[in-house]
Amino acid sequence: MFLSPRRSLIIQMAKNNGRVLVEDLAAHFDVTPQTIRKDLNDLCEQRLLTRIHGGALFPSGIENMEYEARRKIAADEKEAIGTAAARLIPDNASLFINIGTTTEAVSKALLDHNGLMVITNNINVANRMRVFPSIEVVIAGGVVRGSDGGIVGEAAVDFIRQFKVDYAVIGASAIDHDGALLDFDFREVKVAQAIIANARHVILVSDSTKFERTAPVRIGHLSQVDIFITDRCGIASIKRICQDNEVELVETGVE
Repeated sequence: MFLSPRRSLIIQMAKNNGRVLVEDLAAHFDVTPQTIRKDLNDLCEQRLLTRIHGGALFPSGIENMEYEARRKIAADEKEAIGTAAARLIPDNASLFINIGTTTEAVSKALLDHNGLMVITNNINVANRMRVFPSIEVVIAGGVVRGSDGGIVGEAAVDFIRQFKVDYAVIGASAIDHDGALLDFDFREVKVAQAIIANARHVILVSDSTKFERTAPVRIGHLSQVDIFITDRCGIASIKRICQDNEVELVETGVE
């Protein structure tokens, strides 16, 4: 595959920094933003980069990474988010816990609670919580993904729809700056949508790296949740969406 010198340098800069921005590249190469946008669009069509608003990401920054690698990303931030979410859930509550490494951090922080009924499509959550006699664990049926122990598919959706719970704890693979909550697997998305529809209070837990990622399948919108817990939110549009839709924004990394 032939690449011009400028496009080769753009690829290298994206690889080194994780992402590139149109305005920065236009200044660096002394060309117009329109020229850079065409470069990025062509590189994305060749699957060498992935487009985001105002720039592009090197693919390793947006792929749905293997479970162990994802678990290690922002581990301290996820632990703090999990602790903050657990504080909002009282004893004797019923709740959904969805697939994700951040939702798993919430499940870990809930182990000192009493009288919980936890419905989950996450084998890792079920395995962690099942040994505590004060917590009743109900696990969905369906197709088990080998990569992360998530249970997905129509059977899981039908199972979730049998319940109406006090709280739902959900995650997302990516959060677009327009408030769209995104994921990679359409089967997982259908389960997440059923979870949102059958909970009285929805808690979204996501670390700030999700603002820099993208994914192809839409779960829903930030306006559909009641509480959004993250380590830090520097995105003005996200803060505005929260304010306009009465979504409580909790930033665990901000004193």
